[in-house]
Amino acid sequence: MKKLRVGVVYGGRSGEHEVSLASAAAVFENLDRERYEPIPIKIEKDGRWSLPARPPLLTSAADAIHAGRSQSVESSREAHLVARPGAETLLTIDHHDECADVSGFALDVVFPVLHGPYGEDGTAQGLFELANVPYVGAGVLASSVGMDKAAMKLVFAAKGLPICDYEVVLKRDWQRDERAVMHAVVSRLGFPVFVKPANLGSSVGISKAKHATELRAAIAVAAEFDRKIVIEAAVPNAREIECAVLGNDDPEASVPGEIIPSREFYDYEAKYLDAGSTSRIPAPLTDAQTREVQTMAVAAFKAIDGAGMARVDFLLAGDSGVLYLNELNTIPGFTTISMYSKMWEASGLSYPRLLDRLIALALERHADKQQLRTSV
Repeated sequence: MKKLRVGVVYGGRSGEHEVSLASAAAVFENLDRERYEPIPIKIEKDGRWSLPARPPLLTSAADAIHAGRSQSVESSREAHLVARPGAETLLTIDHHDECADVSGFALDVVFPVLHGPYGEDGTAQGLFELANVPYVGAGVLASSVGMDKAAMKLVFAAKGLPICDYEVVLKRDWQRDERAVMHAVVSRLGFPVFVKPANLGSSVGISKAKHATELRAAIAVAAEFDRKIVIEAAVPNAREIECAVLGNDDPEASVPGEIIPSREFYDYEAKYLDAGSTSRIPAPLTDAQTREVQTMAVAAFKAIDGAGMARVDFLLAGDSGVLYLNELNTIPGFTTISMYSKMWEASGLSYPRLLDRLIALALERHADKQQLRTSV
């Protein structure tokens, strides 16, 4: 059987570049070489695409972050995805002396392992659509909505899914009149609140504010990362519950898991740098709570028109037992010890078989799209 040539795209221009290296390393290590020919395609922090001589080796996000930089590129071969349908999906340029050799080859499917802006937000997915190449994961719309927390909440609310009270603040309005913004937020939400950049993942730029001084500082921090800031009312004594979703039109949910953060909340340091954070899979929930989490996870996935995969995050109020939908991640952390893969492993699907399923779903979705008419 002919091997599928899988272009694994990783790195990227976002602040989650190092996390992507660890996710991609796990993908390369676990792709079945009897079935696939993986091609490493790295996007540097400055946006340059290249074909490195070897895939990333840092399998721990903490190790990648502590390294403080990307792994060195051992090849000068540039890579350019051709933004049109054709026999050559990827063009490469090999620079030597004053000459440049240009060659191209086809990819059967692309596996984007890009976290954050310029990769998880629909921009890369739009390029894959132009190239008419199958790709793993959500399409342009779902990726965009899944990245923008403000737009995501609007969609969830329209579908009647329970979310926390929130306010959206534009950086422009904050710079024009801090006092008016503070008054509007406090009068609507009170304290404590969580302040987040609308378009970042991995808890980058997120702060918890318990009083006005902290709120002012938190908004200023979030405004360094995005022009749009989401401020959410805190859920009392919240438990952080997660659930993995897999599929296209008929998605299924994994057993839920629970995060036990080492800090007051699950921020960037607690996720990647502090070894004290732990998880419990399956989460200690009643049968009714488990069903509610799984049902709501699939509903959230369908609400944004998801495809392939997503990790759906919840907040379970410790006092009332009310379950709130927090957010959805279309390209979650993807190491073998990330919550997404661990929840599927606990559900009976190993990491290598999970990769098989995701690639099959990408090919299935692409084949369905090829049946659509493009002219009247």
